[in-house]
This record gives sequence, structure tokens and C-alpha cells, in this order.
Amino acid sequence: MAVSGGGGRRPVGADRPAGSGEHLLEVLLDRARELAPALIAPLVAEAVAGLGGREPALLLQDYGQSVLVPLSGGGLAGGPPLPIVGSAAGEAFLRGTAVEVPQDGGVRVYLPLLDGGDEAGVLAFTLDAVGDGDRLPLRRLSALVADLLITRSGYTDLVFRARRLEPMSVAAEIQWSLLPPLSMSVPRVAVAGILEPAYQVAGDSFDYALDDDVLHVATLDAMGHGLDAATMATVAVGAYRHARRAGVGLAGIYAFMDRAVAEQFGPDHFVTAQMMRLDTATGHLQWVNAGHPKPLLIRDGAVVGRLESATTLPVGFGGEQPVVSERELRHGDRVLCFTDGLVEERGAGGEQFGEEQLIDWVDRIERTGSGVRATVRALSHALKARRGGRTSDDATLFLIEWR
Repeated sequence: MAVSGGGGRRPVGADRPAGSGEHLLEVLLDRARELAPALIAPLVAEAVAGLGGREPALLLQDYGQSVLVPLSGGGLAGGPPLPIVGSAAGEAFLRGTAVEVPQDGGVRVYLPLLDGGDEAGVLAFTLDAVGDGDRLPLRRLSALVADLLITRSGYTDLVFRARRLEPMSVAAEIQWSLLPPLSMSVPRVAVAGILEPAYQVAGDSFDYALDDDVLHVATLDAMGHGLDAATMATVAVGAYRHARRAGVGLAGIYAFMDRAVAEQFGPDHFVTAQMMRLDTATGHLQWVNAGHPKPLLIRDGAVVGRLESATTLPVGFGGEQPVVSERELRHGDRVLCFTDGLVEERGAGGEQFGEEQLIDWVDRIERTGSGVRATVRALSHALKARRGGRTSDDATLFLIEWR
């Protein structure tokens, strides 16, 4: 890897032939195919050293999306968690782009660990210097590390344990195991979601899938709290996925979910839900609202209205065939879905947070021009702070951007 030196230092990689960075990545890729999860950290440390770097750190997003937590051991640098807001690592994480910070003796590099728009965290290390020819191998290294972390997380608890800063309830454990990646970004569409309280969430959930040109989205809120709500949400998500994958339309999906919840839990239990289909080629949006708050339509950085529609009974109550609402989106439009826990929370004085206050905060944060991941995170944290840190009910935000 060719890196230009400075201050009389010998350039990193000066003793290696051109293209050695790419060769190293090829070797790492071959070794990674059968890599045990516990060996991720040593492999990353070895790769960074092979590229002339030092003090490598793997920084993982905690469940509350407040800090980046170092994955310790295996030659990786430890240390305290770093705040996402106000740190160079956090800037790389929120922007999804590399950040280089000059310091005595070199440059500290922060690389976002991206995989299809989902982001596991940040890879950080120090180089003597960074030249134009170095950045492509560095991006490839971060992509390989992201893939390793995300794929190996499917059969190890190492990453999950590192991301936890608080004890997690059994109900929350169930909900997090159900979720798809918190974000996804492709050329035509981007999505991002967040649940709170992260370590105690029970009945709220969301799901999505991109099949060819069609984006499928569902947000759900099961009645009650604790394990009962988590169990009901699990059935609702499972029924949604089953019907969606069978190619059933939105009205049929609602009917299938309704029967599944009613048969499993009886007539006194329900799940509010919102199911959507977005044609990412044309911007044609369809949705069914089963007792959910109306989504907000955001255009040119401001809320321009609600997605008005007929509302059917919540899932489990045996509602009639629902009306499928339709809307044509414009390029750049965003749709924000949320559950009632976000707006029905009451402040210390007893006043309800309310939808108007939500809209006011959406407008403020939209003016920053952030991507969907950063927008959802900033909005969730701002709303929680505005409520005095109170979250007595589950609250979910899910943002869609049609590009």
C-alpha cells in the first residue's frame, strides 16, 4: 500500500510492492470464509498492521444508539465508549463516510462499517500518512470487516454482548431478534428505524423487505407490556412475513394477520399495524392503516401533511376488508411512520407530547439535510430528551425516503 510519508518518516509500505494492499485483502477474504467469530478481532488487528496501521479499534453501536463501544481483545485497542455526537468516530458513523484526523505522528482514520446501508460501527486505526492511493484499499478493508461482523453475528453472542450497556429484558431480547437491519440504502430507496426504550421494548416492532422494485414495510404495536406483548408482536410479524412472501396483496396480508392474532390470543387482544408497498421505480405508494397514527409526508425538508386514509380495526379484531390507500410520491419525498407511544407520552406537568410537537421537531431536524439513519436517530433522541427522558410506553420511528 503506497502511503506518502512526512516529517522525515519513512513512508508506510515503502518496502512493499504496489498493489500489496489489494493482495492482503485477497488473502484476508480467503481466510475469512471459515473464520471462527472469536478470531475476527485478531484478523482485523493483523490486517491493519499489514496495511501499516497501528492502534486498531472496532467500535460498535450500542442498542440505545448513543455511543460506540470498543470490541476488546485480540490485539484491538480498548477504552471507554465514544459518544456518537461530538466525536470523529461518531461523525464517520452518522455520515457513512471516512473521517481522517491529523495528529502527532500520523493520521487517525475512522471508517464506517457499512453493509448494504446497514452500519455495524466504525473501524479506527492510525497511519503515518494517508495518500490518494490508500483510500480504496481502506474502503475495501472496512467493507470486509463489516461483512465479517454482520454475518458472524448470526451465530455468536460476542457482538451482542459488546453492544449492551444495560441489562436487557426478555421481551426486548425477543424483539431485537425479530428485527431486520435497522437501516437499508440502495439507489432508489433508503429506510431506517429505531425502537425505544431499547433495553425494555416489548410490543413495538417493524419489518421490511425489498423485492425487485417493491419495498414492503410494516410497523406494529401489540397491546400490553412485557412478554405477552412481545409474543403477540412475534406472531404478527411472522404472519406478515408469511403472507408477504406468499405474494398476497395488502388487504390479504391484513386478513391473514388478523386471523393469526385472533386464533392465537382470542378476541380481547389486538395489534395496531400499518402495512405499505412502495414501487421504487415509480414512487407509487399503497398502504393499509389498522389503528395506527397517520404517517407524515415530508417534502423539501418539511412536513407537508399526513397520509390520510380510511382506518380499519386493529389486527385481531376481525375487521372488514380494509381500504387500500394510494399516493404518488415525488423524488426525494420521505414518509415517517410512528407508533402512538411517541406522541401519547406525558411530560412532568401531565401534558401530552402530541403530534404537533412531533412535527415541529421533524421540521427542525430535516433542515439539517441528514440521511435517513442520522435523521431517525437524532429525532428519537431529541424527542426523548424533550420528554425528560421518559418512555413509559414503546415508541417506534420508521423513515422511508424515495430517491
